[in-house]
Amino acid sequence: NSKIVIAGLFTQYNGVNRSYISLADLNGVVDLRFNTNTGANAIINCTAIQTDGKIIIAGNFTSYNDTIRTRIARLNSNGSVDLTFNPASGANGAIYALAIQPDGRIIIAGDFTAYGGVSRNRIARLNVDGSIDNTFLPGTGANNSIYTVSIQSDGKILIGGAFTTFNGTTRNRIARLTTSGAFDATFSMGTGFNSTVNSLILQLDGK
Repeated sequence: NSKIVIAGLFTQYNGVNRSYISLADLNGVVDLRFNTNTGANAIINCTAIQTDGKIIIAGNFTSYNDTIRTRIARLNSNGSVDLTFNPASGANGAIYALAIQPDGRIIIAGDFTAYGGVSRNRIARLNVDGSIDNTFLPGTGANNSIYTVSIQSDGKILIGGAFTTFNGTTRNRIARLTTSGAFDATFSMGTGFNSTVNSLILQLDGK
C-alpha cells in the first residue's frame, strides 16, 4: 500500500509514542491507524513484508504488545500481533537479519545458537507458522554473528557477518548456502574480508 515501515531503537516518531516500530505514509506522516500499543520491549533490528501485507519483525525483544514473542513476531497490517505465527520459545540470541523466500518460508540469522529449543548456530529457516523448518540443515553453522542475508533467484542464500568459518570450512565473513542450508563450495571468494560485513544486496544481474 506504499506505506513505510520504520523500526529500530526509538520510542517516539514526530512526538508520537511508538515503541521501536512505526508506520508512515509517503510524506513521512505517522499513520495513527497502525496501532502498536506497547509495541516491542527492545530493539527491532530487521523487518520484512509478506505478499499478504503482514509484517515480520525480529531483533532482541522478548514481547510485543505484552504478548511473549522472543526475538521474532509477525504483525497484522494494523500493527497487532498475528497469533497464527507462533515461534514458541523463539531464538535464544539476537536476530539481525531476515529474508522471506518466494514460498513464504523465512530465513533468520543473527547471534543465536538455538531456535525453539533446536540447535541452530546463527542461521535457521522457519515455516510460515513460525515453527522451525527441520529440512534446513546448516550443520554447525557460523562460528560468529551473521548480520545480513540475501536470497538469490535460484534459492541459494548469501550471508555476511563476523564469522570466519561455516560448518567447519573457512569463510571469512561471506558465504553462500544451498537451498537446504548446506555450505556451497562453488562460491569462491579467496581470503574473503578482513573485517565484518554488515550489509549485502543482490543486483538484477545476480552480482
